[in-house]
Amino acid sequence: SEYVASLIGQGVSIEYFIEGGRSRTGRLLAPKGGMLAMTLRAFLRQPRRPVLFQPVYIGYEKLMEGSSYLDELSGKPKEKESIWGLLVGVPRVLRSNYGRVVVNFGEPIRLDDILSRHAPDWREYSGDSERKPEWMAAAVDDLAERIQVGINGAADVNAMNLLALALLSTPNQAMAESDLLAQLQLSRTLLEAVPYASRVTVTDLDPAAIIAYGEEVGILARTRHPLGDVLGFKGDQAVLQSYFRNNVLHLFACAAWVACCFQTNRRMSRSGVVRLGRLVYPFIQQELFLPWTEEEFGERLHATIAVLVEQGLFSFDNESGQLQRGPGQTDEVFRLRVIAHSLLQAFERYYIAIAVLVKNGPGTVSSAELENLCHLTAQRLALLYSQAAPEFFDRSLFRGFIAKLRELGFVRVGEGGKLHYDDRLEGWARDSKLILSRELRHSILKITPEMARAVREEVPAEPVVPSGEDPG
Repeated sequence: SEYVASLIGQGVSIEYFIEGGRSRTGRLLAPKGGMLAMTLRAFLRQPRRPVLFQPVYIGYEKLMEGSSYLDELSGKPKEKESIWGLLVGVPRVLRSNYGRVVVNFGEPIRLDDILSRHAPDWREYSGDSERKPEWMAAAVDDLAERIQVGINGAADVNAMNLLALALLSTPNQAMAESDLLAQLQLSRTLLEAVPYASRVTVTDLDPAAIIAYGEEVGILARTRHPLGDVLGFKGDQAVLQSYFRNNVLHLFACAAWVACCFQTNRRMSRSGVVRLGRLVYPFIQQELFLPWTEEEFGERLHATIAVLVEQGLFSFDNESGQLQRGPGQTDEVFRLRVIAHSLLQAFERYYIAIAVLVKNGPGTVSSAELENLCHLTAQRLALLYSQAAPEFFDRSLFRGFIAKLRELGFVRVGEGGKLHYDDRLEGWARDSKLILSRELRHSILKITPEMARAVREEVPAEPVVPSGEDPG
């Protein structure tokens, strides 16, 4: 802390990563506030020079440590670097094509603006004081959130991101070339018609050039066929490509929500799509570090629906206000399914937690027990029905969702640490049929109070880390 204070006082630039470690899924991790708190205290001690936080987004097209990434996803610890490993690895790296690296800079964040928002009289506080001001934790949390939002707002969408978004949505991670071309063009259209942020950059390659580039760098494999070529990922590339899909998930949150609403039903009112989207938004905002208010998210949903109607994926009846997708297995329905897939499992996680809680009833499970039940349920569903993304049954994501439910007042902790909820959550459980398939709903209904009691012994004890502090 003294070292940081010395550097800040001298005006020296410092680089650090507030997630506390590298992401194994390609998504931003929940920030840790330790270094931010040190920086804030150092500035308060010597506020002679202004302090700016500069969010930086680094986008890759191919991972050098792909094999170690696969090992870590399966639960193996990260191997330590060594001189021998470096000497052995350099020739292999130099012989391979790893594409381009893009570095984008987000909107700078002034520390004094953050402080003025949380404590207008912050200049009267001495950073040398042993007393921690009441506003410190909130200021650190706000700063951390803004940095993550700034990083996402400077994303670069490259060819690998778009290929991963499309191909990972299919059971065999492969598509007919004509379908892939259409899906790539739709993704580009959505990015251009409803821009996420002014600092987001998108590859200038057209769909045909994106496919050619994927083949050039050794990601895509082409299978020749008389009825049309099929393109898919080579070998174990499918798992690796989940990293690149997750880099840009936040850019397609609006489109994915709209498409998800039509996976299990053909018709829904425009107002219904927007209403439910605004309900789920606080949770997806927390998970993906989205920048909008609920009202702004609703406006973006309206704009996204207009684009999808224009592209022929929906028809809209002005009199009834109903959106309708096509029947059966049309090309339009296929493209909607691809759009939905990128975030479908995130939305499924939310409804799994709500459905499990409501199924067991108020006052029956604690936060830790609900987290464990959700983890086990999602794990089982992945084994039964689909090849889920690595984060589908991540405990930390369920933990964050449950914490958000408590923060928003949907649930409260009662006697014995058990969770109680109000009628709004039962309404959410009824709405789950719009997102969850019949098979998933049937499996969730099997999670009875007896099962909940049976898994209590498996709940791990975890330390409680105060907000704004770094557990490391």
